[in-house]
Amino acid sequence: MIGRLRGILLEKKPPQLLLDVQGVCYEIEAPMSTFYVLPEAGVDLVIHTHLIVREDAHLLYGFASLDERRLFRALIKVNGVGAKLALTILSGIESAEFAQCIQLGDMDRLVRLPGIGKKTAERLIVEMRDRLKDWETGSTPLAAPGHANISRSAEADAISALINLGYKPQEASRMVLAVAAEAMSSEAIIREALRTTLRNPA
Repeated sequence: MIGRLRGILLEKKPPQLLLDVQGVCYEIEAPMSTFYVLPEAGVDLVIHTHLIVREDAHLLYGFASLDERRLFRALIKVNGVGAKLALTILSGIESAEFAQCIQLGDMDRLVRLPGIGKKTAERLIVEMRDRLKDWETGSTPLAAPGHANISRSAEADAISALINLGYKPQEASRMVLAVAAEAMSSEAIIREALRTTLRNPA
């Protein structure tokens, strides 16, 4: 099992980043919560990882914190929740807030996440309540928005990331256009789009 990697961040295109570890480049899938705190390309990076081995691929998932990885590992043990849906959950809601939803049985909040229907939300609450009973549910400070000038590229990257998280192309485009503004990076656009959607469900 590969548990942690340290290397140079070469590229970040949500939901994938490329890490150069002494000449070996690892493609790593990561939730948006990790992308929000990534440094600029070319900077040394330590990332916690989880390896999933399938018949057709070895898939590496990366997380900014041990708590994120712990929650990912708990999620993929839930019946019907795979790695992709687990990343979507981590991208759409902060770990502490998710734990609070589970502890309070807040289904309305959970079903606002893409890919989470009523049955999946019920299953998450039932199967994860005991696992998350000791989870800290205090508020987590928000990462500062990016400072790069907004561009069509930033908007396109944000739309692409939201589609990869399970949103339909038209919905992803609407979400991005509703929040995109000057001086926002693609990560900042995605974060605000997800926060706005969860605050104001359709």
